[in-house]
Amino acid sequence: MIEVYGINNCDKIRKTKKWLSQNEIEFDFFDLKKEPLSREELEEFVYRVGLDTLVNKRGMTWRKLGLKDKDLSEDELFEQLLENQSMIKRPVLINGEGILVGYDEDAFETFVD
Repeated sequence: MIEVYGINNCDKIRKTKKWLSQNEIEFDFFDLKKEPLSREELEEFVYRVGLDTLVNKRGMTWRKLGLKDKDLSEDELFEQLLENQSMIKRPVLINGEGILVGYDEDAFETFVD
């Protein structure tokens, strides 16, 4: 079973859910607005893919927080991400030990097999 993490009203999440459904792939969706990741869960994501991969530096939250011009340490960036999980690049898909970040239908095809 694929786990999908994101925000319900996100276009990329809607497209991801549609793609998974059209390809008859079962998934569980976790809305980060309603069920934020715990510190331990976020640490695991960061450990597996890295902070740079996980943080969406193009998104609205990043801009609203004014982080572009701040020289944050990795710990400070992690704390920002923990407090502002809408800053996580979407979707995050987990398939067993595999993790995939970002919307990419070609990558989905190989990832879900």
